[in-house]
This record gives sequence, C-alpha cells and structure tokens, in this order.
Amino acid sequence: MEGCSVTASLAHFRLGKSLVVAIDGPSGSGKSSVSRETARQLHAAYLDTGAMYRAVTLHCLEKGVDLTDAGAVERASRELDLTISTRPDTESVLVSGIDVTDAIREPRVSQAVSAVATTLGARAELIRRQRQIIADSHHRIVAEGRDITTVVAPDAEVRILLTASEEARLRRRGDQLGGSQTADQLKRQVLGRDARDSSVVNFQQAANGVVTVDSSDLDFEQTVTAVLDVVRTVAHQ
Repeated sequence: MEGCSVTASLAHFRLGKSLVVAIDGPSGSGKSSVSRETARQLHAAYLDTGAMYRAVTLHCLEKGVDLTDAGAVERASRELDLTISTRPDTESVLVSGIDVTDAIREPRVSQAVSAVATTLGARAELIRRQRQIIADSHHRIVAEGRDITTVVAPDAEVRILLTASEEARLRRRGDQLGGSQTADQLKRQVLGRDARDSSVVNFQQAANGVVTVDSSDLDFEQTVTAVLDVVRTVAHQ
C-alpha cells in the first residue's frame, strides 16, 4: 500500500505545471529503463530519443542510403514517416506505418547508428522533432538521450546526468544481451559508440545546473528512487 500511495502522490506532483525531466548518459548507464519507470511513476510521457536515431538508421540501411553521405542521411531523416509512442508502458516505433520496434535493436543498426547520430543535419532534424514531441506532451515528459539536458531541452525543470562506472556499464549491457558477446565485443559496442558520439555532443560530464546521479553501486529500484529524489528536490512546487 505504501508503494501505491507514493506513486499516487507522484502522479499529482506539479500537476498543471510544466515538468520536463531531461536525462542524459552514456551507453549502459541504465537511462532508458530508469527513465521509463520514472515517467510511469510521474504519470508523464516518455521519450526515447535514441530510438529515433535508430529508426533513421534502419530506414537508411533498408533503402541503401550511403551513411557516409551527410546530405543523403539528412534528407532521409527529413523524409522519414516516423511515429514513436510516448506512453511509458508501451514501446512502439513505426516507420511508414510498419512496426520496427524490434528491428531497430538489431546488431546491424547498433553498429551503424553512430553514423546517423554524428550527421549534424540529421541530428538537427531529430532535435526539431523531439522538441515538438515535448511540446505535444503539454510539457509533462521524461526525455532521455545524450543531448537532452544541453541541446534539446536546456530549460527543462529537471536535468540529470545518469552515469556509472565503465565496469558497471559493460556488465549491464552484457546482461541485456544475454551473454552473447565477448568482453572485447562489448567494449567495442559500448565504449566505441560513446567515443564516436562524443565527437558531436558531451554526455560524459554534467553541464552547469545538471545533477549527476551515479548508479555504479545502485540496483534498478535504487536508481529510480535516486532520480525521483532529484525530481522532487529540484522541481519543488
């Protein structure tokens, strides 16, 4: 009963007022699962911006777009008919009406997504769409990614950098993949992507006004609690 009462009180937190929670972090920090649960408890919308980059990447791969051609990638991002669910209990990504929710998580997409994420024109288009989604949510949303606190929603009521040690991040990503990858493969996927994406955005260090939550020694529930504590403290009524 206590858990239900806490969730109910969070559902009314800042009700009728803007509550945008921006969460950035490196690969394997747990930002997607933690952000989704945070949104659920706040009765807020949830935006996985990484899924948008993955959707563009999948579209480019399917259409044979040269990922080294910045102009072609930008055009693909502008032309893409993309629908993404913002309900925290529903993971759904549609491209031209086709469900690609599982397809965007395929290894070939994971290996190529940085090419889209580092294409500035495509990034600008997706940032435009992300800002529109935030506005359409009536500014009650948890949005997570790599540049939400600094670029997409720098005026968010709550801005958090969710981080963890390299060891913890590699372990978590390995668990997510069911132990299907070697240690070297995990490092290339997790640390390699972070290094590539860092060329266009800084998500390793907290910008001024951004609160850091280090989840290295926290389990999932403890991390969600830590994030919600920041929300309560920073976005005081």
